[in-house]
Amino acid sequence: MSRNDTDWFRFELTQTGPIEVNLDHHTRDDFDWALYQETGSALAEGATSNVPETGSYNAQSTGTGWYDLTVNFGEGSNTGGGSGNDDCGYSSRPAKPGSLQAYLQGGSADSCSTLTADQGAVLLMGGGSDVDQAFSNRVANHVGSGADVVVLRTSGTDAYNDYLLNLMNADSVETLIIDTRNKANDDYVDWAIRSAEFVWIAGGDQSDYLNQWQGTKVQTAVQHVFDKGGVVGGTSAGMALMANSVYDPDGVAGAVSDEVVTDFCHETLNFSSRFIDVPVLDNSLTDTHFQERDRMGRAIVSLGHHSNQYFSIAASEATSLFIEASGTGVVDGSNEVYIFKETANTQRVTLQCGSAVNYQNINRVKLLPGDNYNVVSHTHNGMQLDVSINGNNNNFYSPINPY
Repeated sequence: MSRNDTDWFRFELTQTGPIEVNLDHHTRDDFDWALYQETGSALAEGATSNVPETGSYNAQSTGTGWYDLTVNFGEGSNTGGGSGNDDCGYSSRPAKPGSLQAYLQGGSADSCSTLTADQGAVLLMGGGSDVDQAFSNRVANHVGSGADVVVLRTSGTDAYNDYLLNLMNADSVETLIIDTRNKANDDYVDWAIRSAEFVWIAGGDQSDYLNQWQGTKVQTAVQHVFDKGGVVGGTSAGMALMANSVYDPDGVAGAVSDEVVTDFCHETLNFSSRFIDVPVLDNSLTDTHFQERDRMGRAIVSLGHHSNQYFSIAASEATSLFIEASGTGVVDGSNEVYIFKETANTQRVTLQCGSAVNYQNINRVKLLPGDNYNVVSHTHNGMQLDVSINGNNNNFYSPINPY
C-alpha cells in the first residue's frame, strides 16, 4: 500500500449485522476508506484527517464465507522498495521551473531508502576543507548506500555533486540554488528535499539563507527529512543554521572577538530563532572557523546573551561533529571542536549594554578527532578548563591562550 493509489479488498458476508472498519496508519499520512456493494455508491466511508479512520455499516443481507482484515503500519520506519522504480510515497518528481538552477547527478527517481523515524542525526562542520570521513563514515552509515542527497545554497556551483556521490555511494546528489522566496516555495524544491535522506547546507551567508528560506517550504521540507530519520547539516553558514539560536549578522559586519568584548551589546551581535528543530540541540549556539579567526571571545559573549541553560558548539576549520538522536557526538577531521557552558563556578560579573564584558569561569571542553561529547548529558572524554573574559584588559582572555 502506498500513497496516490487505490487498493481494493473484497469479502462476502455470512450473516447480517454491523460491519466495523478501522484503518490505522502513519500519523504523517492521511489514508481514507470507503465501503461499497458490488454496484452503486459508497455505503460508508472514513474520509477525515483522523487516525485511525473508523466507521460502520449495518448489513441487511449475506453472502458466503468470511473475511478478517487487519492493517498495521509501524510508526518506526519509512521504507520503500529500494529500486527507484516507484514514487516511494512522494509521487513523481514535479516539473522544474525554468528560473531554478538545479544540478542533478545520478538517478532522477526517489531511491526509497529505509530510515527510522525520530532517529535523525545532524552534521556540524566548521568551514574550510570538507571532512571526507564525516560523509563516507558517519552520514553514509546512517542513511545507507544508494541514498538521495540534496545540497542547498543561494549561490555557487554544483561542486558537491560528484564529491558526495562518490564518497557516499549515493543514488543521486542534487544541488539547488534557492535565492528567492518564490523558489523556496516551489513544488519541485519541496519534493527534491523531502524525498532525500541527507540535506547538506553549503557555506555562504546564514543571514541570506534565513531571509530566503525561513517560513517557506524549504524549512518544512528540511525538517521533514530530519523527522523521518535522515541527516541534516552544514558547513560554516550551514552549521550556523543548525543552532537553537542562530547568529544572524543581517546587514552588519561579522562580530569580532576583540570588539564584542568591549561592549556587551555590540551592534554586530544579533540572533534569530532556530531554522530546524533538532531536539538534542535545544539551547544551543554554534560558531565556525573558530581557532583560525580567534572567535572564542565572540562565542563566550554570545553565550552571555542567553540563559545559563545554553551551551555553544564551536568548530575549527576542516573539523566536524556528527551528533546522533541520543545526543552522542563524535569529532572527525584535522583540528578541534570546542564546547562552552556555564557551571556553578561561572560568574556574570558585568554583562551590560555599553560596558566591557566581565564574564568569569565558563567551562571549555576541547575535543580532538576521535573524541566524543554527548550534548544531552554533557559527558565527554575531552580536555576541559575554565575560561574568563574581561574586556577591560588588552589581553582579555584568562588564561592568555584559552585554546
